[in-house]
Amino acid sequence: MKRAQRLTAATLLVACLTSFTMQAANESLAFVGTYTKKSKGIYAYRWNAADGRLTEIGLAAETTNPSFLAIHSNRKYLYAIGEISGGGKKGAITAFAIDAANGKLTQLNQQNTGGPGPCHVAVDQRGLCVVAANYGGGSVVSLPIKADGTLGEAVSFFQHEGSSVNKQRQSGPHAHACNLSPDNRFVFVCDLGLDKIMCYQLDSATAKLTPNDPPFTTAEPGAGPRHLAFHPTGKFAYVINELGNTMTAFEYDAPHGSLKAIQSLSTLPAGFTNKSSCAEVEVHPSGKFVYGSNRGHDSIVVYAVDQNNGKLTLVEHQSTQGRAPRFFGLDPSGQWLLAANQDTDNIVVFRVDTATGKLTPTGQNIQVGAPVCIKFLPVR
Repeated sequence: MKRAQRLTAATLLVACLTSFTMQAANESLAFVGTYTKKSKGIYAYRWNAADGRLTEIGLAAETTNPSFLAIHSNRKYLYAIGEISGGGKKGAITAFAIDAANGKLTQLNQQNTGGPGPCHVAVDQRGLCVVAANYGGGSVVSLPIKADGTLGEAVSFFQHEGSSVNKQRQSGPHAHACNLSPDNRFVFVCDLGLDKIMCYQLDSATAKLTPNDPPFTTAEPGAGPRHLAFHPTGKFAYVINELGNTMTAFEYDAPHGSLKAIQSLSTLPAGFTNKSSCAEVEVHPSGKFVYGSNRGHDSIVVYAVDQNNGKLTLVEHQSTQGRAPRFFGLDPSGQWLLAANQDTDNIVVFRVDTATGKLTPTGQNIQVGAPVCIKFLPVR
């Protein structure tokens, strides 16, 4: 082979390898949790961040009401809540092994959550334990993760007590989410029923929780704190309030695990008076924007973040093109947002303008029964 031909062949090889690497970097698996009156469990999709395409693989695992999912930091395991309540039944957390080649999930084992109606699960950053919130029972539980990905029995369980001002929704505790602090030292539990954000110290090596000092932050009466998200800098946190239809910004004192409210804004447009309630909150990977979902108004609210003080300014409201967006997810690249509309059985894909935070629908509308959670697993 002549030198020029060898150079051409080498150039083509490099180009092919570069293309393959870029394609791999853009690809993820997307796992969708559902309510199983309309579906069968957890569904797998292939996600391409290069063009924002979501392609169905199929049913990854058949399981009851996997309404929230969490993926282990080693990317080998997935943990799913089994939202079961009524008749004295306790909820469950199921451990699955992930087959990244085909998106299939193989059940490893299952443990109960100690209370009814679990609705949220999180894995600590070290991958040593899971924490879960029981909405129906108003409690929080922690369980160790063994070396093989299976779950041990619960080592901590805390039953919340009390009520708040909304007699229909807040007659008792309703723990709604467990969020790890950026340094993995604390677990924050939004309790909708108490109007409190509880805080526990975490010993991830033993999976034990201990009430922090201070043990909680009080929300506005009737707000109903639901989910929490930290800013990438770790200086701020944002709580979306289901009942009050508000977003609250907090300063975060990392050494003490304490939150201080600095601002609260409506998630709804001025003049909107119909029934609505909030659901999910996420901070953009850049830290420049905060997103929240409204069920009733059926929209994503977009705020810009002041990087100096963490305060928010309204950018827009974008229709989710469906009803009851219980969840939405920003993909790992931060270029796309996927909204899961529970009541209309569809997931809608939006492009994110990374300069303004605004959302533009791409025209993709994927049908799946009662989608309520989306988690991405980048494919290496």
